[in-house]
Amino acid sequence: MGTQSKTGNDPREHKFGSSTPLTIGVEEELLLVDEGCGLVAEGGRVLERIDDEHKQSVSTEIFATQIEVKTGVCLDATQAVKELAGVRRAVAGTGARLMGSGIYPAESGEPQLIEKARYESVKKDLASLLATPPCALHVHVGVPDPETAVAVANAMRHHLPLLAALTANSPFRDGADSGLASARAAAVRSYPRFELPRAFRDYEDFLRVADQLIAAAGVSDYTYVWWDVRPHPNLGTVEVRGMDVAPRPEENAAIAALIQALAAKEIDRPGAPGLAREAIEESYFQAERYGLEARLMVAESTAAPAPEVARGTLEEARPYAADLGGEGALEEIERIIAEGNGADRQRRIHREHGMEALLSDLAERTRV
Repeated sequence: MGTQSKTGNDPREHKFGSSTPLTIGVEEELLLVDEGCGLVAEGGRVLERIDDEHKQSVSTEIFATQIEVKTGVCLDATQAVKELAGVRRAVAGTGARLMGSGIYPAESGEPQLIEKARYESVKKDLASLLATPPCALHVHVGVPDPETAVAVANAMRHHLPLLAALTANSPFRDGADSGLASARAAAVRSYPRFELPRAFRDYEDFLRVADQLIAAAGVSDYTYVWWDVRPHPNLGTVEVRGMDVAPRPEENAAIAALIQALAAKEIDRPGAPGLAREAIEESYFQAERYGLEARLMVAESTAAPAPEVARGTLEEARPYAADLGGEGALEEIERIIAEGNGADRQRRIHREHGMEALLSDLAERTRV
C-alpha cells in the first residue's frame, strides 16, 4: 500500500488472531481543566510527567487541551474500569484535572494544538475546522481473522445510532445549548473521513477502498481514516468510534461490554438487519440530535423509540455478556435508559444551577 509499509501500519500485515478473541480495549478522550474548570493546554506536560508504569496508557491528541487514556487488552468491563481508573489517577498525579464531556460546554477560546509530526497534515487539511476539542469514546474488540473483522464491523454499523443515543454527552458548545444531544458528532462530521462507512464485501474490498482513500487524502496509512467503525489491522481489532465520552469510567466500560457482547452475538449468530447505509446515517443523525428521545431504525421501514431499541438490544446481548463476564456492567446501560444520558444530565444541571455548576459537576464526576 505504497507508503504504508514505512509506518508499520500496512493492513496486509495484520494482527487479527494475535490475542484472545472478544477481548476489549477502551480509549477515553478527556479534557484538561484547571481548578476553575477552564481549559488548559497541558497535554504535553502530562505526557512528560506521567510515571513510567502508565506512559503507554496516555497519549496526546491534536488539541493540547485534551489527552487520551487507554486500557491494555482486557477480558471484561470490570478489568477495563480498574485500568481506566488507574490511568486517571496517574494523570491526576501529574497535577492535571480531567473532564469527561463530548465537547467543552463553555467558551473554549482559540484552539491550542500540539506540535507533532503526525498532526502536521491534519492541521493543514482541517484548517479552521479545528475549533474545539471533540472527545470521543473508542472501543476495540479483538477478532480472530480479517473476514470476521469485516463481518463484525459491517454488523456494528447498525448499532451505531443506538450507541450514539446512549452516550450523547455534549449538548452545549461555546456556552450555549446547541439544540443537539451531541454537538461533538456535529463538529467531527465537518472533518474528512469521519463518517459511517459502507458495508464491505470482504477484507479485500476493505483494502481496496482503504488504498483509494489513502491516495485521495494524501495520507500515509489507514489510521488517518477515521470511520465511526473500522477494522484495525495493526491491533487485530474492530474499533467502534462514533460515541461521546462519559465522565465516569463505569459508563464507558459498560458501553464497551455492550459492544463486546454484540460482537460475540454477530460471530455466533450473524443477522444484521441489512439496512441501507442512507437509512442508518439518518437514524444516526436522529440519535445525535435527540438522544434517547430519537426514533431509530430497527428493520426495513420500521423505526422505534430509542429506549425500546435499547431494551431489545440488551436482551439480545445479555446471554453473550454473561458468558464474557460483562452482564453486571449492562446494569449501567439500564440506568442510562431509566435516568437519561449525559446530555440529559448536562441540561438538567445547567437549567437548575447554571454553567459553572455544570462544569464543576463534570469535573467532579470524572475524578476517581
